[in-house]
Amino acid sequence: MKVLVAAPLHEKAIEVLKNAGFEVLYEEYPDEERLVQLVGDVEAIIVRSKPKVTRKVIEAAPKLRVIARAGVGLDNIDLEAAKERGIKVVNSPGASSRSVAELAIALTFNVARKIAFADRKMREGTWAKKQAMGIELEGKTMGVIGFGRIGYEVAKIAHALGMNILLYDPYPNDERAKEVGGRFVDLETLLRESDVVTLHVPLVDATYHLINEERLRLMKPTAILINAARGAVVDTDALVKALKEGWIAGAGLDVFEEEPLPADHPLTRLDNVVLTPHIGASTVEAQMRAGVQVAEQVVEILKG
Repeated sequence: MKVLVAAPLHEKAIEVLKNAGFEVLYEEYPDEERLVQLVGDVEAIIVRSKPKVTRKVIEAAPKLRVIARAGVGLDNIDLEAAKERGIKVVNSPGASSRSVAELAIALTFNVARKIAFADRKMREGTWAKKQAMGIELEGKTMGVIGFGRIGYEVAKIAHALGMNILLYDPYPNDERAKEVGGRFVDLETLLRESDVVTLHVPLVDATYHLINEERLRLMKPTAILINAARGAVVDTDALVKALKEGWIAGAGLDVFEEEPLPADHPLTRLDNVVLTPHIGASTVEAQMRAGVQVAEQVVEILKG
């Protein structure tokens, strides 16, 4: 049996596949045309957030039985086309929870203390001590939108930092909320009362541009917005306007509506925003867990 690994995968995950007796074909991030050429005789495809496994790719793979995503989201896989063929789609939703959560907190600290700004000024030869006045997080309110695996981890860390926790989720879990000292409120209340708003929701129709101009205007002018979920959860044009006009104090963004972010994008010219290139799950630990988990699922499915 042949498995196509179409994205970087931890060596331990490759070992799992090879130890199961599979032939492993590796090519990093092939485009759709190349994927079509590669999948003719494979029974499994493993990807990360890219490449896209489109209907065209699936139709070119008559032996395909499983598509595995080493990570959380499945938005780069044509789930309908897979379902029509009876192809199983698996992922590793818990593998990167802690890594993404720690990045969200790191972005929060970075914006609150203007670390990236101060670093840039230092490299330019400017001692920008007065311009780098920040805020403490202890005693502030963290609003967590989406209280799943990652949201829970973020709230746990924020609670340990002495922050008050507000939560919004369509499916509230009061028991878990108690663990992090949080309470559920409606979205508008969370936006109005939070000093930091952090997003941890999937990208679905209901969350597309969840944070729009109207909702950004509800936030405090001293508030910070953190997005380590999906870029399109935030209306980028509205956010740029909010950052320029001071509706909010700053933002920390790991995800964008357009990735890679264009070099001349308006966000790159703002001092009150910190930008990272979709690295939420980019830790050695998360990648090992994600790779091994999906490899084990592939073995289980293909070997029955």
